Amino acid sequence: MGTPIRVGIVGAGYISGAYLKAAKNFPDLAIVSCADAMGSNAEKRGKEFGLKVQSVGELLRDEAVDLILNLTTPQSHFPVSSQGLEAGKHVYSEKPLALSRKDAEVLLKSAQRHRVRLGCAPDTFLGGGQQTARKLIDDGAIGKPLGGTAFVLTSGPESWHPSPEFYYQKGGGPVFDMGPYYIAALINLLGPVTRVTSIARRGFSERLFGAGPRKGEKFPVEIFTHFNALVEFEQGAIISFHASFDVQGHSHLPIEIYGTDGSLQIPDPNFFGGLVRLLGKGGRWVDMPLTHGFSDGNYRILGVAEMASAIHANRPHRASDQLALHTVEVMEAIVSGGESGKAAAVHSTCERPRALHPLPRFGDLD
Repeated sequence: MGTPIRVGIVGAGYISGAYLKAAKNFPDLAIVSCADAMGSNAEKRGKEFGLKVQSVGELLRDEAVDLILNLTTPQSHFPVSSQGLEAGKHVYSEKPLALSRKDAEVLLKSAQRHRVRLGCAPDTFLGGGQQTARKLIDDGAIGKPLGGTAFVLTSGPESWHPSPEFYYQKGGGPVFDMGPYYIAALINLLGPVTRVTSIARRGFSERLFGAGPRKGEKFPVEIFTHFNALVEFEQGAIISFHASFDVQGHSHLPIEIYGTDGSLQIPDPNFFGGLVRLLGKGGRWVDMPLTHGFSDGNYRILGVAEMASAIHANRPHRASDQLALHTVEVMEAIVSGGESGKAAAVHSTCERPRALHPLPRFGDLD
């Protein structure tokens, strides 16, 4: 391990707490400062975790910060990440990397121009649940993957989030909010996507605040909120992907993969652990032991730590800009194709992230 990468957080809201609590597990990282457009958020986190509190501009210019951790709302990911890269700093963004393939490509070119790293959540595919499933597929446990299903169906975040409006504006919705977890997990399992066919609907034109000071008030829904899509992968598998903020309840599993010799149940990709189940030709489901670490907690900063480790080792990082760009284009194809129902080609590609070694020493990401 080299000198810890010094991290400055931009966006000190709800999700920053999870990152800060998990950071203590990873000695390659040292979070030193935070900033937020709402100064009170930064003050709260600074006091809670002993961080230097700065304005966004001060943090971006601070020579004591090596890496910008962009935890702003999705609509701010592109401008904040762009400013961080232009300042010559490594950047790791919450998902999605940007709201369009065009903007994501601008960020990749900026990172290349300034010779800095660009990474992006989700990093849950590095957890023990997803890595165990990946190993089973790579080892041929289900034969050749042919297809599968993925379901992310909820009634929306307004029941618990005090300011949920951005979820129902461009860049929000179930695909851009929760879709990155599922798309990145599927790319980790199956490789890149080549084509998407999607149909979309909007269940409600207005929503009610369910928490916070505006509870009971209405706000408008500006986007589609219910999607059914077929996602075709380069290796031949076809996944039926369903994402909605309009579903009050369901009994589907998060992800299943069907192969020529068996089937695999994949845990919820929003978490690092979970139950992996395998059905072979005998037709009986078996609970599989997790073969990989990072499965027993919320390691919401794992991707940042893995990128820091990669910087020290001078190797590619796994939650990469190419993976994030490809994920954005797949989601953009699902959303933009939802109204027409026409198939959309996915032009970008990426390599499957390198699998982690089974049961690594905790904190060892090389």
